[in-house]
Amino acid sequence: MGMANQEAIQQFQSLMDKVDEPLKNSFKKVHQGFVTETLTRFLKARDWNVAKAHKMLVDCLQWRVQNEIDTILAKPIVPTELYRSVRDTQLVGLSGYTREGLPVVAVGVGQSTYDKASVHYYVQSHIQMNEYRDCVVLPNATKKCGKHISTCIKILDMTGLRLSALNQIKLLTAISTIDDLNYPEKTDTYYVVNVPYIFSACWKVVKPLLQERTRKKIQIMDYSSLPHFCRQGASGSSRAVAAANGTTTTNCFSLDHASHQQLYNYVKQQAELDESDSPPLKQGSIHVRYPEPDPEDAKIVKTIESELHKLGDSNGLNNSFSRVRVNGM
Repeated sequence: MGMANQEAIQQFQSLMDKVDEPLKNSFKKVHQGFVTETLTRFLKARDWNVAKAHKMLVDCLQWRVQNEIDTILAKPIVPTELYRSVRDTQLVGLSGYTREGLPVVAVGVGQSTYDKASVHYYVQSHIQMNEYRDCVVLPNATKKCGKHISTCIKILDMTGLRLSALNQIKLLTAISTIDDLNYPEKTDTYYVVNVPYIFSACWKVVKPLLQERTRKKIQIMDYSSLPHFCRQGASGSSRAVAAANGTTTTNCFSLDHASHQQLYNYVKQQAELDESDSPPLKQGSIHVRYPEPDPEDAKIVKTIESELHKLGDSNGLNNSFSRVRVNGM
């Protein structure tokens, strides 16, 4: 690390020493004992501009305090059947680890429908997975590897991606904004697989708008190098998929998968330990305030929307798009 970067971290640390006590307490939850590494993440996200990185982190901590994010892992989505519906329609799962010890997270982008619960449950679930990753998965990986593990790998499976994805763009924008502003630099590399034409068309116009740092993180993989869960026919929300040896293994997207069982049991255990909480209600999601997206990110979303509409027009789908309604939030 260069001298200039070290000075930036020291300046950043001095500014954080002056924040209010509630923000300091929340910051402890964020850095998990790795203060320098956490400050570095926010500095990278703002191109090492100390003032901008400080504002970003303070805004993040205020968002956490105002929305009680520090205790979100003690608020299970109940009943279990409802949570299963969320998992079956928001396809995200821990599929394993790289040789270097980084968690590998699979995301079924093309087959996630987000249509079995309110958007608040999907946002709550997404934040809980982020918090569980940071509080449990990454610390366990760090302990196992004997070195600090602070990032993961994400495999974005585009199987089944269609123009109707425009229906969910507002929800996906909210989730992406939450990640960008409150969990920066947590993904080492994005591998995009099973790419259909619709993605290729959007990628051509979006790629020039991305920062170079972000572009370098995105890799398009060919079919021969895909992991088994990304092979055609193996993706989806079914509870089990056939393994290569002919046996049956649990789909990493499913609630039945070990990683999701561990997460859900952890949240329920934390709820039992939290004496200040009343017993979980049968229904009732947590309403988290969605931060306003960065202007550059908002521009990218508009570009994607425009490109999807163009594709719809070129395929004679303009009438159906005129009836598209973004799910209420």
